[in-house]
Amino acid sequence: MTSTDTPIEIDVHAVRALREAGEPFLLLDCREPEEHATASIAGAVLIPMAEIPDRLGQLEAHRSGLVVVHCHHGVRSLRVVRWLRARGFPGARSMTGGIDAWSQEIDPGTPRY
Repeated sequence: MTSTDTPIEIDVHAVRALREAGEPFLLLDCREPEEHATASIAGAVLIPMAEIPDRLGQLEAHRSGLVVVHCHHGVRSLRVVRWLRARGFPGARSMTGGIDAWSQEIDPGTPRY
């Protein structure tokens, strides 16, 4: 599957279904550490957007797999996904609505901010 075949976004319900099915994927949180301290999704790896270029090597093992990127509302994650796809990560997808949608639709125990 190429990057043009894979939709650039994925909704929170599909992400929950992947997690529940035990599907292997990387959940990448591209928010700032202060935001992550306020609210986070268990199992997500925090790499702030500005640090991703310098830490790209940490993502290398996931180059051919699914990488779901999330932020607060989905704007930063979409930028990160476009950047990753341009660098050979065809399975990178942005979680629509970010952690705010996750809190509202999947896990109301996740604080909103």
